[in-house]
Amino acid sequence: MVLSYGEILADLIGKTQNGVLSYDRYAGGAPLNVACACSRAGGKSGFVGCVGNDLIGDYLAEFAAKQNFGICSVSKSASRNTTLAFVQLSDDGERSFCFYRKNTADYAMKEETLSLITYADIVHLGSLMLSEKNGREFADKLVAEVKKAGKKLSFDVNYREDIFPDPQAAKEIYSKYAAAADIVKYSEEELGMFTGKKGLDGLKDVARDNKLVCVTLGSKGSAYALGAKTGTAESVKVKVVDTTGAGDAFFGALLSRLDGKNLDALTDGELKAAFRYANVAGAIATTARGAIDGLPTKEQIERFL
Repeated sequence: MVLSYGEILADLIGKTQNGVLSYDRYAGGAPLNVACACSRAGGKSGFVGCVGNDLIGDYLAEFAAKQNFGICSVSKSASRNTTLAFVQLSDDGERSFCFYRKNTADYAMKEETLSLITYADIVHLGSLMLSEKNGREFADKLVAEVKKAGKKLSFDVNYREDIFPDPQAAKEIYSKYAAAADIVKYSEEELGMFTGKKGLDGLKDVARDNKLVCVTLGSKGSAYALGAKTGTAESVKVKVVDTTGAGDAFFGALLSRLDGKNLDALTDGELKAAFRYANVAGAIATTARGAIDGLPTKEQIERFL
């Protein structure tokens, strides 16, 4: 099982009709997206998060409970509101974010939920909580429990300028968790931010033995490094509607292929096939609005392969 810990929030996606801007509500939060993507792509997944005791929190808790999760633990905080992310789309489907996130619930994680780690093979850690002291304290305990239990740690950098205006501060904090992870994902831009190099030139700087490094390249596909094994995989062409959650769709589908596997034993052919599978999932996810509505099933992904 792939068990995701982290933010669950409402994506409020803007649209303008007849000169009036309105927002549609969608369930979101990268770790929730990853859990949903993994499940729909044919994997076993679970999710752990926290919402406020409010209308949006009720909606999100009910949404999560209806997903095909082996484990679903969504706590409700009586003292915090549910986190919101306002999303603005450009004409080509690219998105920009503005977070409503002061003293909200997404990083008020419950320590007792760490006991659920025992049921997972891969534990996926969301990065949004790392912007807050209590979120980092929880993440540190999670990492320690994962290592103690002999599980694999997955981490997505998922840098958001609205959360961390100072890239250097983000780099210093995120680097600790990226180093601890057995599976880590960067976007091409994030890889440049962390290594100071353009394109994939920095991949060798973050590559390590016994660690799978994943780099998403948008419509160009993805790249990977597992020790001395490196490669790229192409994506497929689709009509893009909304890129929100495309990286999460990619990562959830990829983790569904890695669950229960010995990473070191993966061959180049197996790696390329897994990344190709994940690329297709990420591409299909962009054909619908919202991070979750467009997530493809295993059967839909396989039609492109």
